[in-house]
Amino acid sequence: MTEPLVISVDAMGGDHGPAVVAPGLARAAAELGPSVRFLVHGDEQVLTEALAACPSLKGRAEVRPAPGVISMDEKPAQALRRAKGSSMWNAVEAIRAGEAGAAVSAGNTGALMAISKLILRMSAELDRPALVASWPGARGVTSVLDVGANVDCDAERLVEFAILGEAFHRAAQGVARPTVGLLNVGSEEMKGHEEVRQAHRILREGRFDLDYRGFVEGDDLTKGAVDVVVTDGFTGNVALKTAEGVFRFMTGELRAALTSTAMAKAGALLARPALRAFRDRLTPRVAAPLLGLNGVVVKTHGGASEQEIADAVHMAADLARSDFAAQIERNMSRLSDAVQAPPPPAADGAA
Repeated sequence: MTEPLVISVDAMGGDHGPAVVAPGLARAAAELGPSVRFLVHGDEQVLTEALAACPSLKGRAEVRPAPGVISMDEKPAQALRRAKGSSMWNAVEAIRAGEAGAAVSAGNTGALMAISKLILRMSAELDRPALVASWPGARGVTSVLDVGANVDCDAERLVEFAILGEAFHRAAQGVARPTVGLLNVGSEEMKGHEEVRQAHRILREGRFDLDYRGFVEGDDLTKGAVDVVVTDGFTGNVALKTAEGVFRFMTGELRAALTSTAMAKAGALLARPALRAFRDRLTPRVAAPLLGLNGVVVKTHGGASEQEIADAVHMAADLARSDFAAQIERNMSRLSDAVQAPPPPAADGAA
């Protein structure tokens, strides 16, 4: 028999804490089966009561007392100074101690990144973790990174994101050979700023084990033109929040239209199953792993629902059981040589 997978959970992080985390873990436990267990970090009394309300977690969730809590508005440097003993610190520490295969938190993003980097360190020669978002589109799900962890990125960092994103998509979505594109303002070779053009050259000529398809544009995010879209954290975060805002606007307008008259309400009642499927298909996936660490850490947003906690646990389990870290190591070993290679000579007649 195989060893059960243990997921370490920061139960005090986020806006709702154990009141949402406990039932979220119960959903995940039911979906993942008995091969997954949980270490749940936080206030012992509060957690014991919350878990007792979820009988399906009996024998599958162990409470680990952690008196400290990192607030959602603390700056990373401030959080690090008092992080030891907090529920977030202990959740990540369980990975380093070999007690857990992955960690999940809905807490402060900056603090989680800083704590994870300090405890687990970065794999290969990576400098900072990257945040990846799973984006619904015409062909399923597109992985987009970075979406906020690294605002300023040079060409080498963008290539790192391509390596991280390809390995993540392979593990999380089960795609044997994901396609990769670089987000730009056009598909032509001369478009974009210098860092994007240089990253394009490295990816095209670096002999990485990637199916690189070149530049993609903003509308390709939902077309599903490629499986993985690479960009800097500033652009990625703006795009992500714009998409979330458009989704909220569309659903709000649709709700208003379907409740405007008695006939519209009757039609909405008949169409309820289709409307629910529409909502579920377009709802952004909020579980975002921190890629590049020596360990699996998954962040979900502070206002995560029970189902979104369960989704984050699912992603953590998928990544912990995969070999995506080894794939990253293999391609990162080729990056240094590719970055140092001189650019090809300009073709005759080129400007």
